[in-house]
Amino acid sequence: MVEPAGPASDRAGPGPTRQDLLRWAESLAGIAKTGLGFTDSLYERERYEEVLAIAADIRVAAGTDYDGDHYVTEWLKGVSDGVPGYQTPKVAIGAVVGNDAGEILLVQRADSGVWLYPTGWADIGYSPAEVAVKEVKEETGIDCEVERLLMVLDGLRLGFTTVPLYSIVFQCRATGGELAAHPLETSDVGFFAEDALPSPLAGYDHWGGPVFQALRGEAVPVQFDDVRPETWRS
Repeated sequence: MVEPAGPASDRAGPGPTRQDLLRWAESLAGIAKTGLGFTDSLYERERYEEVLAIAADIRVAAGTDYDGDHYVTEWLKGVSDGVPGYQTPKVAIGAVVGNDAGEILLVQRADSGVWLYPTGWADIGYSPAEVAVKEVKEETGIDCEVERLLMVLDGLRLGFTTVPLYSIVFQCRATGGELAAHPLETSDVGFFAEDALPSPLAGYDHWGGPVFQALRGEAVPVQFDDVRPETWRS
């Protein structure tokens, strides 16, 4: 006879983290939205909408600020027919800019107050490297040259975003310009030494080590997330 499972506190092993719940919710929502974009079957549409409702419940369980109906409504706005409706992560472009003193260029985000290297959404019509140069100029007033690809990271997996997001980060070298914070996007900008970084600093545990190794001229392979043997477990 198989005994029914007891409450979570009685079962072995840790429960899912908030980031697990967010990842599961967004993955289910992506599957359902893609399905809605490709099906003409009323039956299948109803099933996919049920999946969206379950995904919304999971996201609410993660402690977000909205109710389930809000997430279902917002997700349905992103449904399109056919290939345009295929759900993929958003893409953000970051730029790690160093100067001759080995310092890193950081911006303080106006919306959150946290510090990070310049970063922004990938814009249509620009290559990733072009976006990096553009974002640095717009956010900091500094001109730069792209030297190499440094990191390709899954923001949702690493926990520094709550939406599906791939972050492509380039190492760049400052070539000119003058520090000037963007009037809307950044509160402050500056070059900082490794032992004098501002606070709060976003995601430093993920990028700090390889970034400063690269800025010191050390050989650093492109950073990317390891392949998990069991993707859907914590």
